Amino acid sequence: MIKVMIVDDSAFMRKLFKDSIEKDIKLNVIETARNGKDALKKIKDNKPDVITLDIEMPIKDGLTTLKEINKNYPEIPVIMVSALDNRDTVMKALEIGAFDFIPKPSGSISLNIDDIIDELQEKIKVSINAENNQKNSSIADFKLKKSIKNKIENTSFTDTNFPIIAIGSSSGGPKALKDVLTAFPKDFPGAIAIVQHMPAGFTTSLAKRLNQQSNLHVKEAKHGDKLKPGHVLIAPGDYHLSFNSEGEAELDQRPKNWGVRPCADYMLKSLANNYQKRIIGVILTGMGHDGGEGMTDIKKHGGYGIVEAKSTALVYGMPGTTIKAGAYDKILPRYEIPAHIIKLIDKEMN
Repeated sequence: MIKVMIVDDSAFMRKLFKDSIEKDIKLNVIETARNGKDALKKIKDNKPDVITLDIEMPIKDGLTTLKEINKNYPEIPVIMVSALDNRDTVMKALEIGAFDFIPKPSGSISLNIDDIIDELQEKIKVSINAENNQKNSSIADFKLKKSIKNKIENTSFTDTNFPIIAIGSSSGGPKALKDVLTAFPKDFPGAIAIVQHMPAGFTTSLAKRLNQQSNLHVKEAKHGDKLKPGHVLIAPGDYHLSFNSEGEAELDQRPKNWGVRPCADYMLKSLANNYQKRIIGVILTGMGHDGGEGMTDIKKHGGYGIVEAKSTALVYGMPGTTIKAGAYDKILPRYEIPAHIIKLIDKEMN
């Protein structure tokens, strides 16, 4: 039985989450708290396995509370609960150690309450078995060697043969994406396309934050956007992203695949079909089974596959699925992935 604590200033939300979570017989809500100060007292007495934490609360808000939980109880995974208005704060929470987040049911989101609860139940269960690597800063040196940077400054790629890096990620992904993208230099000669499992609206904030933090041009993909060297396109929440033979982004709302939209498999398959050997596929941390089929297609078409190692992945669902499919060339800890991509590109140039 997994012991859960719910922290939310709304009595209605506390009851809604308690009743909903306990529909799963493996989950037991042992305590609730109405703000961060109240929660910190009750954590010490009740020792929950997992905490759901609202972001906007009086007395002590969610982000401040998260920092104290990380400091005093680093072994307890925290799932943030956020309204769309607080999406920028969610990105900060994920960077400093929150396991994941779910959108707070409100307004139009209430129409999808069953989906949200299913997602919350699953994330609670997955968080218990997750690696506690996200809070380990000892592996956070992602700076590329100057010699490697110098090698890619004199790029010989043209508008029709530049490499394309296709990345799939889910739980733990925002932090992983930051670590990888910020390691690339400003003159990075490849185009990057990303599917990060995230609800509508939140991907906008993710793209904005990564654009501020990295040397690359990062934006949420729109229909017709083209793949360009040094540019990153992120699939918008609730839309599948694929690319046609002209390198143009195509968005659609086909049914969810693996229970998610956007789905990495759809993007990876479209890129493999149109760009064959130019593709470097990368599967980072994430729950679920998305990515394995797409990476298989990339390998069949002569592309290259990289999977994040268990030593740095927060959740090993997506990487594990890809490994079981045999759809990879290298399994690497996150901090080695950027340099390896640079070496692959440098090899193609010389």
